[in-house]
Amino acid sequence: MARQKGVIKLEGAVGDISFYKTKDGYMVRERAGITSDRIKKDPAFQRTRENNAEFGRAGRAGKLLRNAMNMLLQYASDGRVASRLTTEMLKVVQSDVVNKRGERTVQEGAIDLLVGFDFNANGPLLASLFAPYVTAIDRAGGNATVDFPNFIPHDAIVYPEAASHFRLVIGAAEVDFPNGTFSFTKDETVPMLLDQTPTGNLTLSASVPAASTLDLFLILGIDFMQEVNGTMYPLKNGSHNPLTLVAIHRV
Repeated sequence: MARQKGVIKLEGAVGDISFYKTKDGYMVRERAGITSDRIKKDPAFQRTRENNAEFGRAGRAGKLLRNAMNMLLQYASDGRVASRLTTEMLKVVQSDVVNKRGERTVQEGAIDLLVGFDFNANGPLLASLFAPYVTAIDRAGGNATVDFPNFIPHDAIVYPEAASHFRLVIGAAEVDFPNGTFSFTKDETVPMLLDQTPTGNLTLSASVPAASTLDLFLILGIDFMQEVNGTMYPLKNGSHNPLTLVAIHRV
């Protein structure tokens, strides 16, 4: 593809040339000469059909996981989170050693590959939080926790200049990829000052269905806020808030 230059930007098609807008700007490319019907039936495109099937499966799984986390994701994500998560989910699909190419699935893949995924690339957790913490998912008891030993917020958190307070948040999701369903709960601390005041030991806990046999996901994030006349305001709709997959449990 090529990038459009000049004052006038075009969208649409002229002959065999297509003009379109993306997040990276206005682009131009030659229209493909291969019909969708040929791709669906021609043996020469068998690999293409297999790749498309697995890519579609990864996209649907990524969307389901984002929907499961949406209660927190709406305050901590970037404009490319959907495509980035699809890319990582495709790696999970491709790690399936049970099914043949074109039929590989998320549920047979190495779901742990998603641990460490940042839903907000503008605020990676590893670059924002230096306080140690311990995660745990108790499948039998139906509980997911993150424990923080006492830490000093000013020293352990990298925060936007305008922020005066923060709170830690977690979310726990049970996700059924084959059937496209999920459940979700969350927990959060009270807003705390970004100063030298010790936090004390903190435990955040979110429930999951007890004795579940489905995939369980635990996310950890930080909400940055500014206090004005006793009211807490989010900073830029959460554009700096980290939110990361910190633990996954599969039977």
